[in-house]
Amino acid sequence: MDFTSEFARAQALLQARAGEMEVELRLDATRRACELLGDIHTFAPVITVTGTNGKTSTARMIDTLIRAHDLRTGRFSSPHMQNLTERFSVDGEPVSAEKFVEIVDDIQPVLHIVDQELAQTDRPPLTFFEALTVVAFAIFADAPVDAMVLEVGMGGEWDSTNVADAQVCVFTPVSLDHQQFLGDTVEEIARTKAGILNRNVDPSPAPHPVAVVGPQVPEVEDVLASEFSDRGAQSRWLGREFGLQSRVNAVDGQVIHVRTQLGDYPDLFLPLHGEHQAVNAAVALAAVEAFLGAEDKPLNAEIVGEGMSAVTSPGRVEILRSEPTVIVDGAHNAHAAQVLAETVSDAFDFAEVVAVVAMYADKDPHGVFEHVHRFAKRVIVTQAQSPRAMEAEELASAAREWWEADDVVVENDMNSALMKALDFALDESGTGVVVTGSLSTVGEARTLLGRKE
Repeated sequence: MDFTSEFARAQALLQARAGEMEVELRLDATRRACELLGDIHTFAPVITVTGTNGKTSTARMIDTLIRAHDLRTGRFSSPHMQNLTERFSVDGEPVSAEKFVEIVDDIQPVLHIVDQELAQTDRPPLTFFEALTVVAFAIFADAPVDAMVLEVGMGGEWDSTNVADAQVCVFTPVSLDHQQFLGDTVEEIARTKAGILNRNVDPSPAPHPVAVVGPQVPEVEDVLASEFSDRGAQSRWLGREFGLQSRVNAVDGQVIHVRTQLGDYPDLFLPLHGEHQAVNAAVALAAVEAFLGAEDKPLNAEIVGEGMSAVTSPGRVEILRSEPTVIVDGAHNAHAAQVLAETVSDAFDFAEVVAVVAMYADKDPHGVFEHVHRFAKRVIVTQAQSPRAMEAEELASAAREWWEADDVVVENDMNSALMKALDFALDESGTGVVVTGSLSTVGEARTLLGRKE
């Protein structure tokens, strides 16, 4: 059987549904599908990860650390960079095209039943993301897995991943993003994200969740603390119950020291760059300790070290080639761009940097350029291969408010933008190339530079 065409067919079945930016504020539709499939959302214990930035990296770290303890994991994350199957990981590997097609076909009758039931009350059918979430639970139940790591798609309270009651609820940094759905202030956004603590299964497999909290601005801390108190949730905060004690840059990564509520974990090699990834690692370790820890015993430090050294995070300050060095990072908002700027300064010794940027039309280019301008001498703008893409000329207009006009170059596509950036870098020794703006932008660059996985 030609699984290229079969995969395209299965993917088209899902993509025919309302897109990821056509959000339905509900859980009952996803829950109904899961229940009809045998309560697949309760099949294994869950860790849920919400926040604005750092979710995917933290979820991948949690996944890897749990697998290091000889447990089989299922991880659901979004968005994907190059292939839809990236979103569904079993034992650290994307699900195969064959398994994806099998599961999508198996659940179609149930999705159809739920669509019909929704139509009877004049409600829209299951959306693309709701259907994807059902696919994820079905894949994990079929595997089967010992633990599920779920990255929230958007928000938390009404995100379809929230049909599962997580034992551990992780909060990475919360900042402004998706305001049209989540609210205009970080306080409103934090309240929505705190909804992952709601118990939506009766009886709940995890009636008393533990909240593990990464770095937050004071306004978000206040909201989360209030929400935890109202729900009677246990909480472990970065800087209180656990923390990053130190970090030292090393070849191909950094060496970190994390101290948690139960244990001390020095000399952990993390093969990722940037202080933010060291902090993500501390949050992930605290979450896994809360998930796996027995009574007051810490995790085995040797196993933790093995797991941490195996962590990967494609598209997050990822080096794709050297001579000249090309880095890709999916910074799509101001906070992520600020972190990227700090990491480029901290971990790399470039004489100059050329940035390649393509963004979505619903994002804030000035929020990103404010920080890219700190490390890039010139910028090459282009248009992402997405219906959501901002036109290159519109992006260039924004860029000219941060760079001199001669330092803003417009290219029609990512291939020509990369070629132009490489030409600049090869002409000037010590120049690096940084590609950023969105994960789809990073995905295009990875494909063009031969990184297929």
